[in-house]
Amino acid sequence: MSGQTIDFHYGKHHRTYVNNLNNLLEQQAEFQAQGNLQKSISLSNAIKFNGGGHLNHELFWDSLCPQADSAIPDSGPLHDAIVDGWGTVDGFIKMFNIRTAAVQGSGWGWLVYNKRKDALSYRTAPNQDPITDVSPYVVPIIGVDVWEHAYYIDYKNARPKYLENIWRIINWQKAEERLIAAQMESAAEKAAAAQN
Repeated sequence: MSGQTIDFHYGKHHRTYVNNLNNLLEQQAEFQAQGNLQKSISLSNAIKFNGGGHLNHELFWDSLCPQADSAIPDSGPLHDAIVDGWGTVDGFIKMFNIRTAAVQGSGWGWLVYNKRKDALSYRTAPNQDPITDVSPYVVPIIGVDVWEHAYYIDYKNARPKYLENIWRIINWQKAEERLIAAQMESAAEKAAAAQN
């Protein structure tokens, strides 16, 4: 991923989502202060889109690291959970790339932890919809942006090539930290539910 892509993607696209979200939240607060519920509600879709764009991109940037620091795991909780789901890490990456390349239009590919199943699974989300809209029981572990702005400068329309190369800069350590935290949170929730 070139510096030009990062400057454009982070400095323009992500910043625009943040600026739009802040403006929309200010407008919504004004409408609520005025008691204008109809106008406040009318901003909901734009807040969701820009808020999702901000949240998704925060996780995306946090999912990346310098190539020298990106080491595909060969052991540990993340490795074991991926192997349980897809047989091998290479098998997971192949599946992820095929399914994410097939996202129609703009959207995201996600590796998520499913609290109900205590397992990793794959999901897609359109546009800037937060992955938690797909299911409230999933926790994002790795998110990959497949909007054209994420890859067009470097790869033109070759989304599959972008996906092939993105794994060279995935922060697997951060992904494993997210998985461990999600598993601990899920275990605590189940323990609390069992006491009630």
